[in-house]
Amino acid sequence: MNSSSQFHRWALTIDIIASSLLGLITAMIFISAVFRYLFTTPIPDSFDISRLLLGVCILWGLASVSYRGGHISVDILWTLLPQKAQRAMDIFATLVTLLFILLFAWMLMQKVGSIYASYEETFDLRIQVWPFYALAWGGVVASVAATCARLYFLFHGISPEDQHWQDDTLDSEGV
Repeated sequence: MNSSSQFHRWALTIDIIASSLLGLITAMIFISAVFRYLFTTPIPDSFDISRLLLGVCILWGLASVSYRGGHISVDILWTLLPQKAQRAMDIFATLVTLLFILLFAWMLMQKVGSIYASYEETFDLRIQVWPFYALAWGGVVASVAATCARLYFLFHGISPEDQHWQDDTLDSEGV
């Protein structure tokens, strides 16, 4: 298995994590609304847990977007440049993105430590919130790794977003 398909597998795993969390949030909100209207009682802490999981989901989704380069962008200048200049611009933009994601990861790590030390809990069930922040930090660390993988591909002239996610090599291996 080459490094390209290993990175694709890893990116697919990140997508599965983010989408599973989104499905869990949706189910929790739906069930809580049904309980609230049918039985006049919501699921305890459903709002807090869904809010915290949404942050986790967004940051794991950032890892997927960082790998594929799916950020919102304006390509007016980029489309006018020759291919070598486009590649240089992509590399520069990815390096700037990596810098900011590294800073974000460092700051969120500090936040996880301060929330862990404060013993912050949810209101109803007294669930500690630091594990949710730690999961979110894991998503940002995955974003750092994904951006580094994107840089690797860009330096080698490969564009991850141009490759097919369901190509024959991945399908034959059971993905």
